[in-house]
Amino acid sequence: MASSALSSKTKKEEVERFVPNEHDFLQRHVAFFDRNHDGIVYPWETFQGFRSIGCGIFLSTASAFLINMALSSKTLTRQGKCPNLLFPIEVKNIHKAKHGSDSGVYDSEGRFVPLKFEEMFSKHARTHHNALTSDELMAMLKTNREPKDYKGWVASYAEWKILYYLCKDKHGLLEKDTVRAVYDGSLFERMEMERQSANKKA
Repeated sequence: MASSALSSKTKKEEVERFVPNEHDFLQRHVAFFDRNHDGIVYPWETFQGFRSIGCGIFLSTASAFLINMALSSKTLTRQGKCPNLLFPIEVKNIHKAKHGSDSGVYDSEGRFVPLKFEEMFSKHARTHHNALTSDELMAMLKTNREPKDYKGWVASYAEWKILYYLCKDKHGLLEKDTVRAVYDGSLFERMEMERQSANKKA
């Protein structure tokens, strides 16, 4: 009887586990922060995700607060009169929180647009064709700005500066393969595994 109940619980957990759409790169990008895989990202999960890839406590805390507060209401299926003070983000609806002044590599449904991705480097990677310098990154952000879209400007700046800070190589370059891995979420998983491996060796 106990075995049957345990089996039933396991099956229920498997059914409830959220798996992002394979072709929805934006879902896959955000799903890394869904630490318990239930399709909802709470601020403490965002914090844990940033810590797991090597961010400090201050950056992780600030990122968790700002990201969840900015995206939560746009992604919730059930909209109440008052905001949900736990600021949950529904991963399946993350495309609804897509901001302006971005690269356009995610389309309106959260799918990856290869042409836009290649354009980032063909237009802005002047020093090295497969990498962006800090100055080239800033030039790209300026080019992507939409008039008076101040929230989009800030969001894009914060996202790319954090990425550059975490992932630039020893020459100060943000490589094309790294950026590609950010878009599908695989970079975060790799960074977490590398950090875990390094901690075990220490």
